[in-house]
Amino acid sequence: MPAETIEHKSPAVSVIIVSYQSGPTLAPCLERLAAQTFRDFETILIDNASTDGAPQAAAKAHPWVDFVEAGANLGFAAGNNFAIRRAKGRWLVLLNPDAYAEPDWLAELMAGVARHPEVKSFASLQLSADQPGRLDGAGDNVTSAGIPFRGGYGRKIPADLPEGEVFSACGAAMLIDRALFLEAGGFDERYFCYCEDVDLGYRLRLYGQPTLLLPKAKVAHVGSASTGVRSDFSIFHGSRNRVWTFLKNTPGWLLPVTLPLHVAVTAGLLLLHWRRGDVAPAIRGIRAALKREDLDHVMADRRAIQAKRKVSPGAILRVMSIDPAAFVGRRFVIRKWRGPRSAGA
Repeated sequence: MPAETIEHKSPAVSVIIVSYQSGPTLAPCLERLAAQTFRDFETILIDNASTDGAPQAAAKAHPWVDFVEAGANLGFAAGNNFAIRRAKGRWLVLLNPDAYAEPDWLAELMAGVARHPEVKSFASLQLSADQPGRLDGAGDNVTSAGIPFRGGYGRKIPADLPEGEVFSACGAAMLIDRALFLEAGGFDERYFCYCEDVDLGYRLRLYGQPTLLLPKAKVAHVGSASTGVRSDFSIFHGSRNRVWTFLKNTPGWLLPVTLPLHVAVTAGLLLLHWRRGDVAPAIRGIRAALKREDLDHVMADRRAIQAKRKVSPGAILRVMSIDPAAFVGRRFVIRKWRGPRSAGA
């Protein structure tokens, strides 16, 4: 049985799932968790006021799940923060309700922890649940223009993908030290959803904390099961939050140097949206990002984040994808891990 059924013992891992209109994906997600070979974990399921009945049915079928109804749609960021305040594990595992874990997923994550005791943030290998043989992502990356993208998205699964350093972990299936998550401030709840994982990962980078990809820790991910691929909702939030992430986190001299690149690439993305016929929510998102009241909050956050920065702008640039348009090919950016000294050098 999972660890949450054992009284008077804190589990090693707290698995956090935030659901919203998760429909048919939530039940198999929990079934895959129940089949994990690593057993020392609790599962906290937060439902953001779904109306489809899926979380209630799933919780009834799996009584070992700690089920909490938020009472409102808190979004991914605030929903995770809320759940994590209930967590008892030393390690947090964030799992999307449309992600299906391999039986040894948690075991492989914890094996990575044992191999790399100096590292406190890990990314899983995400396979496409809808396209067999294709990747959903191998860690998150950021270009020199400040544009985040999921490495390897849509590409064929390589025969041998190396374990190594990526810019940050995708929040669909990541492992992070609970104390570190809280120390970093958790997810920015103003984001609601989209890019909040990159924003957190960027802050970890600035504080000298690396992220490693563990390619043997695998999940199959549907992606955008609740919000829809290229929906107005996802385009608006993605466009707005991408600007906020760039402004909040880009350190020191790197901000003025890369700002023209960020503006140019953003203009190119708007042109792409125009050709697709969905430019309106992208424009609304960018306008919302630059709204005076919200921008004041973002810049205040920037000052607080940069005041705690432990690495140089050059160190951040070296772990980015130098090509400002690297997201076009969804390239793999996995660097050989050389130990803690390389994280802040």
